[in-house]
Amino acid sequence: MTAPDGPQDGAAALINELEGHLLIAAALGEGRAEAGRFAGRFDWLTDSRRAEVEERFAEEYMALARRSWRQTAHRAARLRGEYEEAYRVLRRRLLAVWLSAAAALLCAAALLLSLA
Repeated sequence: MTAPDGPQDGAAALINELEGHLLIAAALGEGRAEAGRFAGRFDWLTDSRRAEVEERFAEEYMALARRSWRQTAHRAARLRGEYEEAYRVLRRRLLAVWLSAAAALLCAAALLLSLA
């Protein structure tokens, strides 16, 4: 590993971590807002019950968001593996075609030289 890669990798990791915290904070805010809207429909609830409903709704909202993020990350990892394998296959094919073409050119050149 070269020296410039170290700080860049650290900065990228820090940015990713910060982005994750911001994403979680945004999801928490959305969950609380949705919980408030949901519980607000039930005007017969007492304040303590409304707070409990909002709390549970927000917890479920975050659990759903986490499951969705995990599924997305898992799918992204699978797709990355599939694309990397396809890329390796294409590189091997390209190398085989290039080597075949180079061998054909060498054979043609040798044939021309032997005829001359």
